[in-house]
Amino acid sequence: MASLRSEEPLSSAAHLCVFLLVASAWMALPGPVRCDSGAINRRGGEDRTFDMGGGDGGSPPGLPTEGDEEAVGGEGSLRFRRALSREKQMSLLSSSFVLKGDATHNQAMVHWTGENSSVILILTKYYHADSTKVLESSLWRSTDYGTTYTKLNLMPGTTIVVTSFYICPTNKKKVVLVGSSINERDQMLFISTDEGSSFQRQSISFTPDTLVFHPKEEDKLLAYCKEGRLFASTDLGRKWTLLQERVTKDKVFWSVSGVDVDPDLVHMEMQDTSGGYLYVTCLIQNCSDKMVTAQFLGKIDHNSLLVQDDYIFVKVTTGNRTKHYVSYRRNEFVQMRFPKYALPKDVQIVSTDEDQVFLALQEWYQTDTYNLYQSDPQGVYYSIVLENVRSTKQPEENVLVDILEVRGIKGVFLANQKIDGKVTTLITYNKGQSWDLLAPPMTDMNGKTITCKAPDCHLHLHLRWADNPYVSGTVHTKDSAPGLIMGAGNLGSKLVEYKEEMYITSDCGKTWRQVFEEEHHVLYLDHGGVIVAIKDTSIPLKILKFSIDEGRTWTVHNFTSTSVFVDGLLSEPGDETLVMTVFGHISYRSDWELVKVDFRQSFPLQCTESDYDSWQLTDMQGEKCIMGQERSFRKRKDTSFCIKGKSYTSALNTKPCQCNEKDFSCDYGFERSQTEGSRCFADFWHNPDSPPEDCHLGQTYESSTGYRKVISNVCEGGLNKQQSAKQHNCPLLPPKGLQVSIKGQMLAVAPGDDITFIVHQEQGDTSRTKYQVDLGDGVRAIYQNLTVTDEPIQHRYENPGVYKVTVKAENMAGHDEATMYIQVAAPLQKVHLEVVPITGRNHEVNLTAIVLPIEANLSVFNWWIGENLQPKLTLQNSLLTRFPETGEFSVTVQASNGRSMVQDTRTVRVYDHFQVIPLSFSTNLDRFNPNIPEWREDIGQVVTKIITKNTGVPLDSLVTVVNPGLPTTADLYVLPLDGTPTKRSIFVDKRIPAIIQSFNSNNVSFVVRGGLQVLVMLADPNAGLGLNANDSTTTEAKTGYRGAAGSPGVWALAAIFLIGMIATGSFILYKFKSPWLRTEDAYPPLFFRKLPGNRNVYAQMRNEKEQEMTSPVNHSEDTQHIIQGEEFIDDDLDSQTLGNHSGVVLSINSRELHSYLTS
Repeated sequence: MASLRSEEPLSSAAHLCVFLLVASAWMALPGPVRCDSGAINRRGGEDRTFDMGGGDGGSPPGLPTEGDEEAVGGEGSLRFRRALSREKQMSLLSSSFVLKGDATHNQAMVHWTGENSSVILILTKYYHADSTKVLESSLWRSTDYGTTYTKLNLMPGTTIVVTSFYICPTNKKKVVLVGSSINERDQMLFISTDEGSSFQRQSISFTPDTLVFHPKEEDKLLAYCKEGRLFASTDLGRKWTLLQERVTKDKVFWSVSGVDVDPDLVHMEMQDTSGGYLYVTCLIQNCSDKMVTAQFLGKIDHNSLLVQDDYIFVKVTTGNRTKHYVSYRRNEFVQMRFPKYALPKDVQIVSTDEDQVFLALQEWYQTDTYNLYQSDPQGVYYSIVLENVRSTKQPEENVLVDILEVRGIKGVFLANQKIDGKVTTLITYNKGQSWDLLAPPMTDMNGKTITCKAPDCHLHLHLRWADNPYVSGTVHTKDSAPGLIMGAGNLGSKLVEYKEEMYITSDCGKTWRQVFEEEHHVLYLDHGGVIVAIKDTSIPLKILKFSIDEGRTWTVHNFTSTSVFVDGLLSEPGDETLVMTVFGHISYRSDWELVKVDFRQSFPLQCTESDYDSWQLTDMQGEKCIMGQERSFRKRKDTSFCIKGKSYTSALNTKPCQCNEKDFSCDYGFERSQTEGSRCFADFWHNPDSPPEDCHLGQTYESSTGYRKVISNVCEGGLNKQQSAKQHNCPLLPPKGLQVSIKGQMLAVAPGDDITFIVHQEQGDTSRTKYQVDLGDGVRAIYQNLTVTDEPIQHRYENPGVYKVTVKAENMAGHDEATMYIQVAAPLQKVHLEVVPITGRNHEVNLTAIVLPIEANLSVFNWWIGENLQPKLTLQNSLLTRFPETGEFSVTVQASNGRSMVQDTRTVRVYDHFQVIPLSFSTNLDRFNPNIPEWREDIGQVVTKIITKNTGVPLDSLVTVVNPGLPTTADLYVLPLDGTPTKRSIFVDKRIPAIIQSFNSNNVSFVVRGGLQVLVMLADPNAGLGLNANDSTTTEAKTGYRGAAGSPGVWALAAIFLIGMIATGSFILYKFKSPWLRTEDAYPPLFFRKLPGNRNVYAQMRNEKEQEMTSPVNHSEDTQHIIQGEEFIDDDLDSQTLGNHSGVVLSINSRELHSYLTS
């Protein structure tokens, strides 16, 4: 929900005339750019003064010089020549001042105190776009309306960078600067109570992003930090208190005077622990979590809170539907009622004054347009007033809707309507009850009759807002100058984007005059008594134009002797004086240049009543009764050279009128007929006789006639289109739209938490309805006349679990029921991911998440495997997976239970081949096994280091994994060496015998607490010993270590092969009487077994070991498998045939066999 307050005064920081001009945009361009690019450059030079009163030579006052002709263009016309007759009476002083030494600074903030003060403060900064930081700054102060400036030194001898400053809206003398040391190590504020004459330094412990002054109490401040922390101060920033830590930026609001009871109340949107957003309030004296009050029932959409005048707006999206809610004068939130099938995509608040909400709503079928709606006084029921208003999307998802509230006269709006791609400008004088096209002027700017005639040709205006607060935008209106509107647009059948001729009206849009052929920036002085205009252009200028007769004639003034790029115009707040400042720069590398233009000498006298005429407000048809009254206003006579002054009031007389058709708009559920413009008819979905939702038995209500009086319309007597409304008795309505929720919308709570259940009923009778409440843990209650505010239900669940809460509402007319489930669970403390660190390609791997506390329930697990960003979701704490490729893969598990969220990450290495040797420990270790992951990791690292030390096997090729549970066991993983061919025979790995020998020699041991010696052993010490050469069915239990591929059948066949090879070798050795023949008893044969593909070698918790059976072996199938895999074929060239088996030739290097048999 966003606000679209049209041309609203700037906020507390900006009411000050805060001016932010960013140079980074034009710095990247060759040459200067238009003023809304943001930079005001300065060039080093002396002060210059120009006197329009003549006497010092130069051009006659008001006459453009030869160099000015291009700037004036065709405007050296009759209007300008007529203005010459006044020049002898006009005397303008222009003085230029250069802020020397700040040529590199590309941003500025400006504050003109106003209220009869001559003080102006200017902060210039060098903003570094890449680092998004302010690297340098200077603070300047003027005490003579900008004639001269003095550079202030906040801390002599210390470099200080000031990033921004803020002005108290109720006391402009109070100024707060936000700064830091050059390295940003020290954050500080500089506080002034005398318009910057002196500053007090105050160190702070945080870095404020935004300061917000209290709208009424001048010493109270809020400070928002980028990380979401919100602080408060009650002594103008000298001491600060942390309010909250998860606050949404720009969604913090002070209390509204006359609406909120306590001036220290703060409204804010904040994030709860579950990640949702809440609308809460608190007092700045105590804003802890326990003292924060949730003002809306449930969570709201992010960035949807808006507190404005009497109204508070939030929105809630569930599924694909968004509901908008409003609270009027801090009453209970009610859903905003738009036409039933509007189905809003977006809502932008236009205005909330005069007890009515005026908003723009984008309906489901619209893409670049919005419809305008206005509400009843409570902001609940909305009726359409204009369809298809053009909209434009801006960066950061901002939306601009072409609707402008004309300031100075209530009820007047301008809007650009877009139908079939054609944009036209409309005006309303009665808050949207009726709209008219703008009438074209009779003549052009040179007094020649134009051919543009209604109804085929009208005036159309651009309704763009200016990004720079110191330029006027395309349409300029002010509260201080009612009826005066100056805007850029074109004549024709539609608005043309590239045409920006300037037009002016002094009777609030009834008649218009063309003044310029190009767009100009506009400034009103002395309540519109002087209008200043400077061309909006990317080339340097040295002239401005001004008018003292509401734009009928214009005078040209050379405000500087050297052309400058104009970046902004500034006058005293309120536009009540005759002094202004032009901000500009001469070139890219020049200093900032500030030109003061003073009109006061031209108006030496104060206006009296004889200096004024009057004009009466009328609409496009000449109707004088507008919003139920006739209104007339003062205007200064063209011949009077006097100042209106601060005491000037424009309103002259008001007279009420009798009510007529135009004083009534269509009621909710009704639309105006396209053929009968004055008749409102009911929409098909609306029953005018249905009772309102708050209608109770014994009360009466009126059915709508289809009309309601326009809000703030003051007509009396005459026509009353609501008079024929019928009176009805309220029937007993059945309960409908029953809802039950928890205050704060926390559906997951901890055991023992205090919970407040809220029961809400959208429609139906509540006074005669019985409510049965079942809290799911045996607690039941019956309530009569249940309401949201009077009957909250307090409860506390002591035990974890899921509880079903039901509420049944019943009366004589019907019943309704609401259900919710609440999870009661302790917050999760930690999760540990149990996963085998080494596995084979395409082997099944078990991932197990161990959650603490052990009794944690209702956890949901998200698993991220490898680079896949899409997690797998499980309700169990384990997951089976496979890795199809070799390499290192990250595995992350995230456990959540609604109250908290924890996660853990492990790395799994995947190989084609590796060896696994099961290990055991002496039983005395079990007494010291706490069965926690950290202990198991430490034991595994100790064992690995000992083996490396004993055998010389590289540490990075060994991994010892201690299995969960008792008795304590482990698996030793022997990884392939770098550079080893993936299909190299495992028989040539000489590390295995060395490792086995180390275990058999009892060389692997370590000491635990108390000096107890723990021995690490092979899981089966007899593995590989005493095996017969023809034993082809050796089981895993007999095998002490295993490979990482193949199947039991393959290894049974491998045993046969090996036995055959040994027998053949023995025969050859015996035959040739080899001198190195040894006995078999001295050197037992070694057997290797591959890890079966369906074996999960990483045991799960609770000491559950899988039993592995060796299936019968089919020799022919296994032989074929070996042929295909070539698992046992040595690739060395120096080989000789030792024998064959089943037609398979086995080659082994004789030198390697010799080394094995002699080791």
